[in-house]
Amino acid sequence: MREQEQAQEQEPEGQDQHAHHDHGAMIADFRRRFWISVLLTVPILLLSPLIQSFLGLTDALAFPGDQSALLALSTAVFLYGGWPFLTGLLSELRAGAPGMMTLIALAITVAYGYSAAVVLGLEGKVFFWELATLVDVMLLGHWIEMKSVMGASSALESLVQMMPDRALRLDDSGKVKEVPISELHKGDRVRVHPGEKVPVDGTIVEGKTSLNESMLTGESRPVEKGEGDEAVGGAINGEGSITLEVRKTGADTYLSQVVETVRQAQASRSGAQNLADRAAAWLTYIALSAGVITLGTWLFVGYAFDFALERMVTVMVITCPHALGLAVPLVVAVSTSLAAGRGLLIRERAGFERARKLDAVVFDKTGTLTAGRFGVQGVTRFGDLDENEMLRLAAGLEARSEHPIAQGIVEAARDKGLQIPEASEFENLSGRGAKAQVEGRLIRVVSPGYLREQAISVDEDAVAPLREGGKTLVYLLEDERPLGAIALADLIRDESREAISRLQAMGIDCLMLTGDADAVAKSVADELGLSEYFAEVLPDEKAKRIEAVQRGGRIVAMVGDGVNDAPALVQADLGIAIGAGTDVAVESADIVLVESDPKRVADVIELSRATFGKMIQNLFWATGYNAAAIPLAAGVGYGSGILLSPAVGAALMSLSTVIVAINAKLLGRFKPSGA
Repeated sequence: MREQEQAQEQEPEGQDQHAHHDHGAMIADFRRRFWISVLLTVPILLLSPLIQSFLGLTDALAFPGDQSALLALSTAVFLYGGWPFLTGLLSELRAGAPGMMTLIALAITVAYGYSAAVVLGLEGKVFFWELATLVDVMLLGHWIEMKSVMGASSALESLVQMMPDRALRLDDSGKVKEVPISELHKGDRVRVHPGEKVPVDGTIVEGKTSLNESMLTGESRPVEKGEGDEAVGGAINGEGSITLEVRKTGADTYLSQVVETVRQAQASRSGAQNLADRAAAWLTYIALSAGVITLGTWLFVGYAFDFALERMVTVMVITCPHALGLAVPLVVAVSTSLAAGRGLLIRERAGFERARKLDAVVFDKTGTLTAGRFGVQGVTRFGDLDENEMLRLAAGLEARSEHPIAQGIVEAARDKGLQIPEASEFENLSGRGAKAQVEGRLIRVVSPGYLREQAISVDEDAVAPLREGGKTLVYLLEDERPLGAIALADLIRDESREAISRLQAMGIDCLMLTGDADAVAKSVADELGLSEYFAEVLPDEKAKRIEAVQRGGRIVAMVGDGVNDAPALVQADLGIAIGAGTDVAVESADIVLVESDPKRVADVIELSRATFGKMIQNLFWATGYNAAAIPLAAGVGYGSGILLSPAVGAALMSLSTVIVAINAKLLGRFKPSGA
């Protein structure tokens, strides 16, 4: 089966969409071969001398030419039922990598060839019933195993199926026409009704709704969207009808990039996989050697050739390294797809595997630990005007401005439920603030520099507490009279506190890297309880700071926005790009977090640890099983009445493979501690 899978992996990219269909066809083929072989096995059992003797029906079932009929039926089972293994043998030998198919094919060929020779005149006992039952069990095991494998690795297929294949396109006259997704172009407009999937990435130009993006970002709550907001293809529309302007199509869409990222990650090599492959190769050579030694040993101590041959066949079957070969790839497939469904896009497997060893995580500040937008941190009044009234007047003026500080003041007034008044005669004071008429009053919101220019004095003792932590101060003036001061700062995300808490509970040091002033950095670091911070660091110096932390003997992750943090992301042992949104292709990062949520960093580490644990469990099961199975198959328990037939050996081998597949699939139940 591995050879068939390898052949699929080597197909051109254009045939990737057929992989799921091909895998289903392979399952159907094994199922069909199994049932036909079972039907042929019934008369083979009835015609076998040993079975006839056991049932006491030797005279009743014997007839002239019965052994020739037995040979004919067994030949059919050998060629039809054993065909996948015989062709697999040739594939493995051509590739110079003998493995499971080689062992099975040699075992059934030896059993068939010896038994056929006995029917044609060689003295000995036939193995036709053992041959038939061995083929039956191997086919059944592969059938069950492939179903388990398909279930374990089908999450990528579910991502593909999320994208609808048709859309409702609006023409210039506003008429709606259903068209295939492939006919959409950038700039087209499409209608999305309630309950439908968004067909492509686009911008909402009409309507308001909530979108369920849980299968794309891992965020379980519906996200409110309105005009000007981005909608991602594959999201499920809520209660409102919306019109989108197509922004990306085909391979450029977010979901297509996710699928390609997951596909590449699943195909990339894992360190544990390299170890498993080497172990599987050695196990094949051990099985062949052990089979020959078993045959020679039993013959040397005086047992009949047929007995020794049966022991050799059992050794070769039971030692098949299939479970070992699947131990890691199945876990890789499950973990990569699971991560993608939670908004964690693994671009580099080696980096993801290093996440479990992390000692330190270095965060960029702006846009990562903080929201990247200003929020009001305090208000001081100089006269009788109360703080809410000051904020209301300032918001009336700033509602006309697009400046981040202005937006922070307006947002603070809205959060307090204040009624924001209309402003007129608005004017920007370049680099110093703005002014406008608000409720018949000339209001200014200005910088400290404006006060110095105009020689306006304020109570410095009153504003001193607001300056702590490097906060930004603006002053509210009526005419030229100071009414008070408002302090603003980059808001710390609520998620950052939980993220730092979870990471520290895992024994990981949390550090911060920023170009901001030391006072600002210290304020954020103190509030979050960070163990260390680096302030006033230029973008080209960030990588050197990461290197310095690494020289201290720590394994370091860097978390940033993937733009000015790119050198640091590359230098770190694990680079994590946060807040990438729909721009998935962040080339400098090992892992991309779709949401701007630092808690996902802890999710990455927990998933990495859980994934490694599953790999170890599977490798331990596969190698431990073989270590115990080889001696039993060789017949060391014969003196105690324990003797395994080839069919029993095949059943045990198949069972171990199915257990490995099921164990890998159980990783799908992973839940991060913060969920």
